[in-house]
Amino acid sequence: MTDAPLSPALTQLLASMPTSPGARIETADVDYRLDGTALQGYVAVDSASTERRPGVLLVHDWLGVAGYVQVRARMLARLGYVALAADIYGAGIRPSMQDAPKVAGTFYSDPALVRARARAGLEELRSHPLVDPARIAVIGYCFGGFVALELARSGAEFTGVVTFHGALSSSAPQDAANIKGKVLVLSGGSDPVVPDSQIDEFKDSLRAAPGVDWQIVSYSGAMHAFTNPDANAPERGAEYQATADRRSWAAMRAFFDEIFG
Repeated sequence: MTDAPLSPALTQLLASMPTSPGARIETADVDYRLDGTALQGYVAVDSASTERRPGVLLVHDWLGVAGYVQVRARMLARLGYVALAADIYGAGIRPSMQDAPKVAGTFYSDPALVRARARAGLEELRSHPLVDPARIAVIGYCFGGFVALELARSGAEFTGVVTFHGALSSSAPQDAANIKGKVLVLSGGSDPVVPDSQIDEFKDSLRAAPGVDWQIVSYSGAMHAFTNPDANAPERGAEYQATADRRSWAAMRAFFDEIFG
């Protein structure tokens, strides 16, 4: 599959992150397996340099490894990171918008499987020859935010985790004590999918794990999926908001500057 076709809005989003002079951004599908299941991720990297650098594991929204997460991977590669979009669903499982809730729902109800597949993606990223294995972050969008936090709660070793409008609830909130990296949660202030009650419960789980370094940022007026320019369903609580998108991306970059030093 490699680069998926992009909507005009996603094309514009990609153009907002210019490529540095001399950079050579390369993308490719990444085939790997877990317990006999074929998985297909997507990697983006600036191959003009052979120096090791931080790696970023991206976890897709409920549409799977499709155009949106690929654009974010390419944007991260333009910033100098090795970006791998992990496949949680399985190779070839890229649901339509109509089927996505059902597909994602099967994974929301199976956190053990989510953790295992996310960890498989993490190990795939860690094995990349241009990745510094001591400097790895995990980020996730919507469904992917849930997955990223479940991976952190599993005790996986990485430097930091960032979620963009991701679900914060967990069937094992006490596992927050296992989190080893720093945490940055970027949430919409008007997101009905992640209401204040869910944020409060998440805070309580982190307060019970005093060793965890965490931040939560809420963007005024932002609904669910506020970073995706193709999101346009305010009647269902999901809509792009350019200001929150810009601010959250800047917050992630500042967080990376801090954790990667």
